[in-house]
Amino acid sequence: MAQPIESGIESPLSSSPGAPTPGEVGADFSEAEGWFARAGALPKTLYLSLHALCLVALWNGPSPGDLALCAGMFFVRMFGITGGYHRYFSHKSFKTSRVFQFVLALLGLTATQKGPLWWASHHRHHHKYSDQPGIDVHSPKEGFLHSHQGWIFNGRWDGTDIEQVDDLARYPELMWINQWHIVGPVMLGVICFAIGGWSGVLWGLVVSTVLLWHATYSINSLAHVWGSRRYRTKDTSRNNWMLALLTFGEGWHNNHHHYCASARQGFYWWEVDVTYYILRVLSALGLIWDLREPPSHILRANRVR
Repeated sequence: MAQPIESGIESPLSSSPGAPTPGEVGADFSEAEGWFARAGALPKTLYLSLHALCLVALWNGPSPGDLALCAGMFFVRMFGITGGYHRYFSHKSFKTSRVFQFVLALLGLTATQKGPLWWASHHRHHHKYSDQPGIDVHSPKEGFLHSHQGWIFNGRWDGTDIEQVDDLARYPELMWINQWHIVGPVMLGVICFAIGGWSGVLWGLVVSTVLLWHATYSINSLAHVWGSRRYRTKDTSRNNWMLALLTFGEGWHNNHHHYCASARQGFYWWEVDVTYYILRVLSALGLIWDLREPPSHILRANRVR
């Protein structure tokens, strides 16, 4: 077995001594400018073009092979986000080797959501200041469009806050792919072309990427306004079984905000958590270990009456 990684810290989400003001974490966000106005010409063009290409794909009609490729790429890359970027890089909810850590980083890289350090740094920031308007990365209190996708066009969140991810920044290979995150989508495009030609690129890369984006965004937006609350948390997180099915377990969002260190977000057997099932398989194969689960006192604590 490869040498295990020791993070050197108990939790990447230590409590903050106090919430910063909007000016301390980035430029003030002007609602008057609108969520799309902050984006540069190139990001706007690429983002809209991928959505437009989805309409072209639907107009031409997919083959069974196209649909299978789209579904397969969605499945694999969703796990890259949920199991890799989220539960490992953001929360260190299990341990692994340095080699498999890099594999998880590459897998997440193909999801076209920037690099693992960028993703984890903003997600850790979100947990520290969850739902606080002007401070949280994607606070739903700034409107649905902002929390769903608008925040990605706000230049204040373009960079990686290395202080939030100093446990990850000590690995040069992670720093490299975080900077050159474009490698992931390009690599995936080559694979899709080899499998299905340009039709494979259209469905395996473009359509599946747009579907993956909005499925991921739904946790930032819908999972804070739609669903039930089992635990009293300082944010508006909700549990939603439909979102949990769509995002392989991420929809148990109130559970997650109650105890974010857990590799299992569906706390009970009836709460379907596909990511956790995959992690259990990887654990059985010896690729990962020490999956963290919610202790019994955590399950009972702070319940909504």
